[in-house]
Amino acid sequence: MKIGSRRHQEGSETVEFAISATLLFLLLFGIIEFSVALFDKATLTNASREGARTGILFRPAPRDTTVGGAEDAAIEQAVRDYAEQYLISLGGEPPDGMEVSISRSDASMSPGSSVTVTVDYAYQFLLLPGFVAGLGDFIDLSATTVMRAE
Repeated sequence: MKIGSRRHQEGSETVEFAISATLLFLLLFGIIEFSVALFDKATLTNASREGARTGILFRPAPRDTTVGGAEDAAIEQAVRDYAEQYLISLGGEPPDGMEVSISRSDASMSPGSSVTVTVDYAYQFLLLPGFVAGLGDFIDLSATTVMRAE
């Protein structure tokens, strides 16, 4: 009688493994994807700091602080250089897809005025949207840094 009951259970381990392995791999890839997204968030924060640091550097008068001027170009270039070096985009947009916005409290950049650099980036998931409905294709990551000229 034991031999007959054993025959009815053949392959049950395979079915159990398939169910548990699917959940295990979904959890594993979820951890990896969200870890990469958090790393990219930290990278954007550091890139905005680099841009703000570039913006508060002392430069002799006259300063070109107009929108789209030479200083804005230097700030944006500092942000993009840092992002290109450290950003991990597994299927995401290249750093060219970043939006960098710069604002100043005082156009003359006198001591005590501040520079605000905001970086927006759309991180695209690699695998998860195919498995989890309603997750969306990307997460909007944003970082803002305010530095004061002293």
